[in-house]
Amino acid sequence: MPLKCILPVCYAAPITHWAVMVQHHSLMWEVHENYPKQTFRNRIYIHGANGAMMLSIPIKHSGSNGHQSYKKVQIDNRFDWQRNHWKSIQTAYRSSPFFEFYEDEIRPFFTTSYVSLFDFNVHFMMLIAQFIGVHLEFNRTFEYLKNYDNHLDYRSWANPKKQKKYDLPSYIQTFGDKNGFLPNLSILDLIFHEGPQTKNYLTKIIL
Repeated sequence: MPLKCILPVCYAAPITHWAVMVQHHSLMWEVHENYPKQTFRNRIYIHGANGAMMLSIPIKHSGSNGHQSYKKVQIDNRFDWQRNHWKSIQTAYRSSPFFEFYEDEIRPFFTTSYVSLFDFNVHFMMLIAQFIGVHLEFNRTFEYLKNYDNHLDYRSWANPKKQKKYDLPSYIQTFGDKNGFLPNLSILDLIFHEGPQTKNYLTKIIL
């Protein structure tokens, strides 16, 4: 029986996260953790004209001890983050080969109001899975466990500082001539540049 992979639920997760999803068929999603700050759960990195650009979804902080369940985290829609994120994505990728093929399906995530960060991330992840051509079953953890026996635990990868670095194959990026190749950005960068070849790229990453 193949080992199960425990994964965090992130915002249009980095490329290596998707390599795990594509290469492992037995996945479980961590849904019972407390929400930690400054992770890929509410931020992505895209390739802008001046290099890597971080886009962060603002959240409402609650709880006297500073901890709250990830499933209960609410997006702070007092900020016009959706318009800013979509404008930044358009500016970065409108000249990429495949942006126009996906933009109509992605745009609603930046025009429709979401309350739950978790729900936003899950729905966005499922759409991206359709683009790539991978079937994701959303099998959830039953409780939070610090350690899982006989599982591959990738939950720490949600923290940019703890994610393992891999030597990823380069592909042509819109601003590559100016900034060089930027590896392991949001999966959106790979999709907009590689289109139907995205899954093939992910299967070749040696984890």
